[in-house]
Amino acid sequence: MREPIRQIIAGLLAVLLTGCGTITTTGTASPTATSPSPSPTATAAGPAQSLEAAYEQVITDVLPSIVQINTKAGLGSGIVFDSQGHIVTNAHVVGQATQMNVTIATGGAPRPARLVSSFAAGDLAVIKVDKPDGLRPAKFGDSSKLRVGQIVLAMGNPLGLSGSVTNGIVSAVGRTVTEPENPGSPGATIAGAVQTSAAINPGNSGGALVDLSGQVIGIPTLAARDPELGGGAAPGIGFAIPSNTATDIAGQIVKNGKVTNTRRAALGIRGRTVVGPDDEPSGVGVVGVEPGSGAEKAGIRPGDMIVSVNDKKTPTMAELSEILTTLKPGDQARVAVMRAGAQQTLNVTLGELPGD
Repeated sequence: MREPIRQIIAGLLAVLLTGCGTITTTGTASPTATSPSPSPTATAAGPAQSLEAAYEQVITDVLPSIVQINTKAGLGSGIVFDSQGHIVTNAHVVGQATQMNVTIATGGAPRPARLVSSFAAGDLAVIKVDKPDGLRPAKFGDSSKLRVGQIVLAMGNPLGLSGSVTNGIVSAVGRTVTEPENPGSPGATIAGAVQTSAAINPGNSGGALVDLSGQVIGIPTLAARDPELGGGAAPGIGFAIPSNTATDIAGQIVKNGKVTNTRRAALGIRGRTVVGPDDEPSGVGVVGVEPGSGAEKAGIRPGDMIVSVNDKKTPTMAELSEILTTLKPGDQARVAVMRAGAQQTLNVTLGELPGD
């Protein structure tokens, strides 16, 4: 069974679509004052051939750094991280597997690889090929410098079609998206996600979103679903983990064998979404509190229901996670809880989300 790319829940898609505008691009070509006006054909052919050549060069440079990852549960994509054979991918591509096979997108025999570590909360993982000869590390760019409208290419193995490439633009930056919980994913929340119109299909997960300078600026991870299409994929709406996040987490795993600094805030509770009498989510029920956590020190107890953080409503675990991604360890947060039918607000000093 092929590994399907994780898809955003319908309710979240409705939130993301709210307030999104239409992106319009325009372009004109003007002749120089000393040259005769070129024919329409020549005018169109020049820029088109230049862009085509840029695409070809990027694909030639980057595709050898993209791999296909096969586990017993399915397949996905990965990016060669360094010359030692480390490969960064999505945690949901690896799943529960500790051993897998890797094939370079440009061909060759499968190579055995093993899991180094997985950071499920951020949907990132690093695996290592024992024999790295011939692997070409990718060049990672600075995702903080991305511009809306920038042309990007998505490279990976959609539907098992090795070494496939699609094109699009950066549609938005700074999105916060949450995966639905299922056996293959704990419901990771991705902060600062890059939204793209480049087609992302099952098998693209863990591959590369690349700019025209040949630098990886994101890892395709999520495809949106449209409830009005019966839950089918929403064309042209995909999300990638920004490269700065990926290189930070992967670098920690390579150096330390695990994530030592997630840079993400945590309350220190285990919870679940509570559905009210109207069958609508009404808050996050606290199932457990971590000893020594900010939640415990502030007096949050099992049985409480968290209804807001800093006056922002938290009807679901996903929305609570999304709010926490906007905060930092050490920040003070006002957490409103329902207890015995009454609401009270507690001041919590946020801790750090564990790396394991």
